Amino acid sequence: MPARNALLVAHTGRQENLACAKQVVGQLVEAGFEVRVLTDEASELHVKADRVEHGPDAAASSEIVFALGGDGTLLRAAELARHAGVPLIGVNLGHVGFLAEAELHDLDEAVGAVIDRKYTVDERLAIDVVLLRDGQVLARDWALNEASVEKSARERMLDVLVSVDYHPLSRWGCDGVVLATPTGSTAYAFSAGGPVVSPDVAALLLVPISAHALFNRPLVAAPDSVLTVEVLAKSRASAVLCCDGRRTYDVLPGDVVEVRRSAKPVRVVRLEQRTFTDRLVAKFALPVNGWRRAD
Repeated sequence: MPARNALLVAHTGRQENLACAKQVVGQLVEAGFEVRVLTDEASELHVKADRVEHGPDAAASSEIVFALGGDGTLLRAAELARHAGVPLIGVNLGHVGFLAEAELHDLDEAVGAVIDRKYTVDERLAIDVVLLRDGQVLARDWALNEASVEKSARERMLDVLVSVDYHPLSRWGCDGVVLATPTGSTAYAFSAGGPVVSPDVAALLLVPISAHALFNRPLVAAPDSVLTVEVLAKSRASAVLCCDGRRTYDVLPGDVVEVRRSAKPVRVVRLEQRTFTDRLVAKFALPVNGWRRAD
């Protein structure tokens, strides 16, 4: 029987994270897995595993990608898992860790479920992001959570025109615009005042940041829509395009950012059939019994 393969991506900044990585590798190897780790993390992890370079092929031929850390680590791992079409499982070793499926106290059970193949896989909508200058493609990228167009200078305000399916919607003087997925609705879009959207809903979100306009509310658009943010040529501010808080591009007045649903989703492991409501309550510690003390 051929060996099973797994890629481990970890946040190596804390000692307890290293202990968790050793536990995961030990359990997987004992079960017959060949485990790989990223070369730039290997020296800190001190685990017996093959090394692979961080790049598009890092997760190739892997059965699963483990992400140990917070949402930042999971987003980093998602880049590798998505390219290979491999399921991704996140174990939260950070703070809220909304993207993660398991917590630290669930680690042993999570690894066991992977070994026994007792899990399901959800497909999360991702977005393709294109930066245009003078009608020419300057950059192409993608995001699982969001793409944001934000002013690069604190003292300046962006002058933008937002459109849906190439039909102008509104012009804003603002600090920026967040273009998000349902998965990203509980991240940057949420902090900017956007709605919380279940990942089971196929939709695109457009959320203005501190927009000075009568119509400055978030918009939920159809999943096949194209969302456009044009930094108007008369804008006195340049901007930064940021994808998932990880990859940035300079945006000049006159540039256009287009966002549409990607044909390639991110495959995310689910260990149990918890509802989205249960996840919200657990992650945000929502007061389901109200703010008042019980009688």
